[in-house]
Amino acid sequence: MNCVEPDPPDRGLRLGRHRYPPDSLLVMAIVNRTPDSFYDRGATYAEGAALDAVAAAVAAGADIVDIGGVKAAPGGDVDVAEELRRTVSFVAKVRERWPQVAISVDTWRSEVAREVCAAGAELLNDSWGGADPKLAEVAAAHDVGLVCAHAGRQAPRTVPHRVSYPDVMADVLARTTALAEQAEAVGVARESILLDPAHDFGKNTWHSLEVTRRLPELVARGRPVLVSLSRKDFVGETLNLTVSERLNGTLAATAVCAWLGARVFRAHDVMATRQVLDMTASIRGTRPPVAAVRALA
Repeated sequence: MNCVEPDPPDRGLRLGRHRYPPDSLLVMAIVNRTPDSFYDRGATYAEGAALDAVAAAVAAGADIVDIGGVKAAPGGDVDVAEELRRTVSFVAKVRERWPQVAISVDTWRSEVAREVCAAGAELLNDSWGGADPKLAEVAAAHDVGLVCAHAGRQAPRTVPHRVSYPDVMADVLARTTALAEQAEAVGVARESILLDPAHDFGKNTWHSLEVTRRLPELVARGRPVLVSLSRKDFVGETLNLTVSERLNGTLAATAVCAWLGARVFRAHDVMATRQVLDMTASIRGTRPPVAAVRALA
């Protein structure tokens, strides 16, 4: 009889010098240093506007700030030099002004990862699922966190076309686990690795809805799970809404994912996301109400 060894429990999350307990629900605020992002259309491309966005996110309750220099969708070419220009000095300024916040950088390039880690980044958000295998080596060398995402083996900045899986969640489990094990093998600390099912990446709307329902299967792997749901196409197609109309659907998906065990939530709308997570945690019993006086006086 073959005995399958159970996955170890989630022991918490460490991003550089930041430590978070296993029951914490963390908001990762999105700050795009791009002129063509799908939601804000370049509202935080200029450095001053981006710094203002970080200040607002921190005030609204963000635990992590995720800085991106290249939009995920196809568009104008952004070479390594330009991505560095958009991110490195900005990371250094955020690190200096807000030392209490963990800094993530959304990049798939090891050349960029090396420089932003030197500037103060504590998490590498590899949305493209290991397209550059050297990224994990950079995370290990700098003792920072790494997001292992399922992108359906698509090349960076490509749009999925008629993708299919015999079992989409089985593919998510296999790919993210393999990436996490490879990262550990090169020296990334287990408690610094997050798994991301990567809604919309290499998936149609049916796939994204299914991985949401089946999120406990990923949580059961014993590693913190990150979800990036904010105003995505699967929300828009499910409800037939434009990007600007997708907040309520995003928050519904956020509450469901929090209840099912996700730990980190990448979001445009920080305050609304923070309130949803706090309410979910209180219903779950891991966060007390701020004030509970009704029927007690």
